[in-house]
Amino acid sequence: MLAYALVVTSHRTTTPTVRPARIEDVEQMAQVIVTCWQETYRGLMADAVLDDPDFVSRRERFWTAALTDPRFSANRVAVADRDGQLIGVAMSGPALDTAAAWDRQLYVLYVYAADHGSGAGSMLLDAVVDPTESVALWVADPNPRAQAFYRKHGFIPDGTTQVDDGVREIRMVRNNLRLGSR
Repeated sequence: MLAYALVVTSHRTTTPTVRPARIEDVEQMAQVIVTCWQETYRGLMADAVLDDPDFVSRRERFWTAALTDPRFSANRVAVADRDGQLIGVAMSGPALDTAAAWDRQLYVLYVYAADHGSGAGSMLLDAVVDPTESVALWVADPNPRAQAFYRKHGFIPDGTTQVDDGVREIRMVRNNLRLGSR
């Protein structure tokens, strides 16, 4: 039992690093997303979606397109790595609504639950969203930990809600107008 505790402690003391995603990361990126969805949305989303045997392969195809298709060239995609293993993924892109009051949309930010509090989430956010940009995101509701994380980083709910894949979400925005954004 003591050896196990030492292994866990040792693992957590290695500081994660964040870098741009590469095509060779696709398999691990897909696994991070699937595992994080299972950790985050179990009980909020149908088990059939979370446990679908094709879930990982669909995410691999998604990330391959996100990293190689010229239509997504304005997106920023980053990964958090700890000791050669990916522990988190983030992606932002231009706002889909050209009339939106923000410059970018944060589409993805997931870190394994075991690595919450490691700093990986903050580093990923900084890697894909410039602090001078205004940005919007959708976050599950309820998801108090994620909502607190985003509030800590200057996001506030704007009162807009939607249901996506059966999950209620709230929109949070961070407007940095004084810093030169829209």
